[in-house]
Amino acid sequence: MSEAAKPHQRPQYRNINISNIAGYRLPLAGIVSILHRISGLLMFLLLPFILYLLDQSLLSESSYESFRNFASNWFVKLVILALSWAYLHHFCAGLRHLVMDLHIGLDKDSSRKSAATVLVISLALAALVALKLFGVF
Repeated sequence: MSEAAKPHQRPQYRNINISNIAGYRLPLAGIVSILHRISGLLMFLLLPFILYLLDQSLLSESSYESFRNFASNWFVKLVILALSWAYLHHFCAGLRHLVMDLHIGLDKDSSRKSAATVLVISLALAALVALKLFGVF
């Protein structure tokens, strides 16, 4: 069989293995998408704890004071900050996805720009929350 008659070999693209995960470079939009899922999971898992704390803080004045003392711990403030970031990131990424549902910004360049915008806005807002939590202003 001649070279011209042989069928053209197409390259095979396979899923990445767990051993290749370190060398795989995820695009920025993919990172934002994964963080969107992680933030949603974090909020979902911590929702019972947050509702319990809200319930306890609304029982009486003394329970509110004990809640304030509990929330003044630096570790609890870090947990509150992580939860605040999760909410802010999930909200911003959700708005991005709603805009994309309108078929706006689906090309590669604008998708990368909107993903970077989501990261910058959510991190800036989380930094403001951190400054307020730790008493800078």
